Amino acid sequence: MNAQETSVLKAPKKDLWKEIKSHFSVYALLIIPVVYYAILKYGPIVNGQIAFKDYQSLAGVWGSKWIGFANFVDFFKSFYFAELLRNTIGYSLAKLCISVPLSIILSVCLYECTHNILRRVVQTLAYLPHFLSWVIMYGILLVLLSPGEGIVNDLIKFCGGEPIDFLTNKDTFPAIVIISDAWKEMGWAAIIFIAALMGIDPSLFEAAMVEGASAVQRVWYITLPSIKPVIVTVVLLKLGTILDAGFNQMFMLYSVPVYSVGDIIDTWVYRQGLLEFKFALASAVGIFKGIIGMLLVMISNAVVKKIAETSLL
Repeated sequence: MNAQETSVLKAPKKDLWKEIKSHFSVYALLIIPVVYYAILKYGPIVNGQIAFKDYQSLAGVWGSKWIGFANFVDFFKSFYFAELLRNTIGYSLAKLCISVPLSIILSVCLYECTHNILRRVVQTLAYLPHFLSWVIMYGILLVLLSPGEGIVNDLIKFCGGEPIDFLTNKDTFPAIVIISDAWKEMGWAAIIFIAALMGIDPSLFEAAMVEGASAVQRVWYITLPSIKPVIVTVVLLKLGTILDAGFNQMFMLYSVPVYSVGDIIDTWVYRQGLLEFKFALASAVGIFKGIIGMLLVMISNAVVKKIAETSLL
């Protein structure tokens, strides 16, 4: 390698350090998030090896016996595996198919609303449930759905019907989970769509109005196509967490009578990993979820890129 080639290779490094020095204050802002991810996100990956070991607390991570994929096999052969997978994927897909369209509809309605006070009131009421914990939401649901003094059951009894215990009934519990999640997160999820709507060129709507397009036609032919990339991105990101059906929500709402329809992978891992101290098994399930999520994002991204000509990557 001659001197000219060596200088060409070193030039980008010099330019990089020159860029960092000239904008040091900006790059310094990266220190905190880099340290955070290094310690709390990438650091624990080393301990993920216990998923392949017969982990013993006294022996520690490095001293425990290596058993390969035995923990994964135990999970796959578990009597509850099919039920857990069905419940987890079922709830995640149902939430995705209901929450995203509702969020889009809410954002479009708020964007099209010309009454400022009404829009602000609706926005506030829609955002508020997101900031409430599932403990508080559970209390609200009890007030509404309690078979004894719940408002909904009072209406049912007033109409001559029999009270229903919604939270311990296998037929009604899934619907309560899906509806309560949509109610809690719909307003917050709409923020990203509202931000995308704000970036649409107003002249497009003005031209459509001149051409005689109705409000529905403007939404269908201008609004939705304009925010399609954002919709695709949101859906792809949610598909990556398809095996996260909402531990906090399910942990608060479910009970023994509805285990068959309410138990998901995360709640099962909680009972096995923390209550029964099977940390290696819990880690194996976590790795399984991560791999499945990554594959789903990659596959769905490739499919959407071919069909809709837009993608996350």
